[in-house]
Amino acid sequence: MTGIRSLSGWLGIALDARDPRALAGFYSRLLGWPISSEDPTWVTIAMPGHPANLAFQFDPHHEPPTWPSEPGSPTQQLHLDLGVTDLEAAVADALELGARLAAHQPQEDVRVLLDPEGHPFCLYIDDEPPAG
Repeated sequence: MTGIRSLSGWLGIALDARDPRALAGFYSRLLGWPISSEDPTWVTIAMPGHPANLAFQFDPHHEPPTWPSEPGSPTQQLHLDLGVTDLEAAVADALELGARLAAHQPQEDVRVLLDPEGHPFCLYIDDEPPAG
């Protein structure tokens, strides 16, 4: 058997945040995805036309991960890789929306940014046509 037999094909990713509404608003503007559900402790943005979303859950103890990681400091649990066609323009857009450029940049063709809650995400040039 490969995988879980009852999977629906839907995928969701959740990020912790002290202010889930604000973080959802940041990613909604960054990605152009609409907010699909919202309450004080959980906000979801939907990827139009696909069974995928990003959710943001309230965690009053959320501490931004340290990038790059350091012993004894909070580490990232995941990060988002976002393909773009114009890296310089995409970085400028993200900064205007409230992201910060990470001090450590390990690759020339990728930019690591930190969202308003400190979660790292990467922007990179995506030359591959979409699969499907």
